[in-house]
Amino acid sequence: MALTDQSTRIRTGEELDASLIDPYLKAHIPGLSGLPQISQFPGGASNLTYLLEYPEQEFVLRRPPFGHKAKSAHDMGREFRILNQLRDGFPYCPKAYVHCTDESVIGAEFYVMERVKGIILRAELPPELGLDSAKTEALCKSFIDKFVELHRVDYKAYGLGDLGKPEGYVARQIKGWSDRYEKALTPDAPQWEVVKAWLNDKMPADHPTSSIVHNDYRFDNVILDPNNPMQIIGVLDWELTTLGDPLMDLGNTLAYWIEADDPAPVQLMRRQPSHAPGMLTRREFVDYYAQRSGIQIDNFDFYYTYGLFRLAGIVQQIYYRFFHGQTQDKRFAQFIHMNKLLEQMSLQVISKSSL
Repeated sequence: MALTDQSTRIRTGEELDASLIDPYLKAHIPGLSGLPQISQFPGGASNLTYLLEYPEQEFVLRRPPFGHKAKSAHDMGREFRILNQLRDGFPYCPKAYVHCTDESVIGAEFYVMERVKGIILRAELPPELGLDSAKTEALCKSFIDKFVELHRVDYKAYGLGDLGKPEGYVARQIKGWSDRYEKALTPDAPQWEVVKAWLNDKMPADHPTSSIVHNDYRFDNVILDPNNPMQIIGVLDWELTTLGDPLMDLGNTLAYWIEADDPAPVQLMRRQPSHAPGMLTRREFVDYYAQRSGIQIDNFDFYYTYGLFRLAGIVQQIYYRFFHGQTQDKRFAQFIHMNKLLEQMSLQVISKSSL
């Protein structure tokens, strides 16, 4: 199906040698023949993702970016383990086949998982899907239902109790992102002083029930069934997954959720079709999540503002690298404007908040 997420030609400098990967895979995965055709998925700003096509089977290979990196930020073994162990309780994790720690194979650790063929939504709903507003609403609710399902997983039952430290998670996130923002400050960046003070002042206790926290749950990280686009068959990008407060994870997701009534500058940040007729508003999203999860959410403004601040921290860290000439990618020049816009959005939420 043409709407299935497609791989493309490999970017210069990010090539993989099939003759080196092939014997390793054949030693660990039975029944393969020939050399794999290798292409690259264009999305993602962190780990690199490739498609390996054998006559019998297709795989996805994930590796850290080229160049210097902190190992803790691109832990292939951790992501491999999450996929393998969480899959029994959350079957939307792709099956992971092999984790290679021998860096002589491709110059870095990597892991290989199954390719889940399906549709990944970007900024707009493809008209070919033929989704009216009622079907779009059903898709949106399915997206939230999977989120709730993930947060309900008994992570200890699947051996993931050591994945993170749920106690003190809220306070640790506010302090951690404040510190990271300070370290990434540039002379042209907003200070976020009012927002940081408000977050510290209004900080709630951790939710009594901790959960898996995906930390990047968006439409472009879920895979839709090509034969029934309202059905989610896969969830991707578990790199940032930890244990913590599910409502903080909700705030992360809402920070990316641009709705139809948001002003034009905000619309420029949209990376998913959350504005389409039938999609829930942020308030409706929270209400539906609360209804499905059984969690009462009285302080939605806090979690949403935290999500905006965290997103600004991510944006500023990338812009810092551009500002100091550590990357030449011209796209990142605009990130300072996104940071300033996120601060304005946060201040508007705070000014209307009843907290």
